[in-house]
Amino acid sequence: MKYIILLCDGMSDEPIFELGGKTPMEVAYKPNMDALAKNSFVGMCRTVPVGMKPGSDVANLSVLGYDPKTCYSGRSPLEAANIGIELADGQTALRLNFVTLSEDEPYEQKTMLDYCAGDITTEESAELIAALNEVLADDIISMHTGVSYRNCMVVNGGELNLELTPPHDISGKCINGHLPKQKFYYDLMKKSYDILKDHPVNKARREKGKHPANSIWLWGEGARPKLEPFSLKYGINGGVVSAVDLINGIGKCAKMQVAEVEGATGYIDTNFIGKANAVIEQLNTGCDFSYLHIEAPDECGHRGELDLKIKSIEIIDEIVLPILLDRLSELGDFRLLIMNDHPTPIKKLTHTADPVPFILYDSRKVADGVSSFNEKTAAATGVFVEGVDMMKLLLELRAKC
Repeated sequence: MKYIILLCDGMSDEPIFELGGKTPMEVAYKPNMDALAKNSFVGMCRTVPVGMKPGSDVANLSVLGYDPKTCYSGRSPLEAANIGIELADGQTALRLNFVTLSEDEPYEQKTMLDYCAGDITTEESAELIAALNEVLADDIISMHTGVSYRNCMVVNGGELNLELTPPHDISGKCINGHLPKQKFYYDLMKKSYDILKDHPVNKARREKGKHPANSIWLWGEGARPKLEPFSLKYGINGGVVSAVDLINGIGKCAKMQVAEVEGATGYIDTNFIGKANAVIEQLNTGCDFSYLHIEAPDECGHRGELDLKIKSIEIIDEIVLPILLDRLSELGDFRLLIMNDHPTPIKKLTHTADPVPFILYDSRKVADGVSSFNEKTAAATGVFVEGVDMMKLLLELRAKC
């Protein structure tokens, strides 16, 4: 038996006026998901435990069966693990975003124009990280290149529970009131602006009409994570396929096989075919379970790109699902869970903690499902599952839920 989770990050949404009160999932043309939904176990899942923030870190840990209330130690340490940083006791990691701030006002009065600096390339980020380290790195801090705008800073003896604001939560807003309260981190961010604003990388980006990466933004702090190996937790080998440091970091911390897919970007231009094929490769080379994480719907939600969010769902249905279904049938019996980690509503540009819809398809059984896969049909079933129980449900360990 093979087990697969197709995690469509941020896919669910809220009713949108421009869509006649429907959601992107309702209007997207997705015949493959809808066909599966007719023969699947369908319901809603609470991926974000009550009282916790609706981050992708918390939600994806939950879907994989790791209780965030007991094992979560912060977002950035998981991302750090993916880029080869092993935190020592007493060290803190923080996510370092390259962002675009408005340029005419004093620093604290600037506006968050772009939380990802126009999808700056990893190569450009590496140049900017080197420039920052040359001026700011010392025995206390060091900065490390990740993927695109997603980078990392390590602090020796750093604080936890800083209440830092994710930059995608304040798109288009003045940063005043969202800056770090700790002078140490505020000063680093402010100094970064002076270093980066006229850097050759940013001069070149402006000349091409692109957003400059003119400041760092620090958030997501945490200490060294401790996750039980996936194989010990569930008795099977598992793999992860993702373009995102966070998800790959979870996989590495859980001792799972982590695929490297050329052209995987985390956006709608990602290598969808390569990621689907990577799942099959994992299942053919020692894995019984594969976690396919697709970031595109979430990124479109953060950017308010309604048409592209709909398109990203349609691409997953048109390109990814046929590869999975065709190839999985060659491997024998399988169970496929399709869901998202949290909603990323177009109108809010950020995550919410609302429950998300899921369909669980079993190639051996015919289930009494729903006519199409969306938030309303899933909620109408009355089925409700806690996030930390989804893996046990997928693996048919319901008696232990």
